[in-house]
Amino acid sequence: MEIRDATPEDADAACDVLRQSIVQLCSADHRNEPAILERWLSNKTPEIVASWSRQRGNSLLVAVEGKAILAVGSVTDAGEITLNYVAPASRFRGVSRSMLAALEARAKQRGNARCRLTSTETAHRFYLSGGYVDDGAPIGKFGTLSSYPMFKRLTD
Repeated sequence: MEIRDATPEDADAACDVLRQSIVQLCSADHRNEPAILERWLSNKTPEIVASWSRQRGNSLLVAVEGKAILAVGSVTDAGEITLNYVAPASRFRGVSRSMLAALEARAKQRGNARCRLTSTETAHRFYLSGGYVDDGAPIGKFGTLSSYPMFKRLTD
């Protein structure tokens, strides 16, 4: 597996990973409610994903194996992780953990001493196990019951 910067040509496959991950793996968050899924998926189109790969101040990364995209992650130059989604078939293979490490490394390269993110209910334990701590009360996002503001201090 290799983690690299995404290109606009990755947009279709990356979009598929994002949508599949949300629909299949995040049911604890969306509870299969069509209105929540519609809001959450509304910006997960190939055109928008392609624009993220060109967006200044943002790093869109993909984990690839051969020609298959296994995960999609994004971190801003300010150290905010905005995406970390894994293809359902690649779950529990260490792909998400590797992507998180790559996102943190990119944030550190950009001069950040910490990363912040808003975790889903589904990923909350994953981020806690990766050294993140809660940073305030849970908030609703896209109509979900809880999303957790979190941060982690980056060390050398």
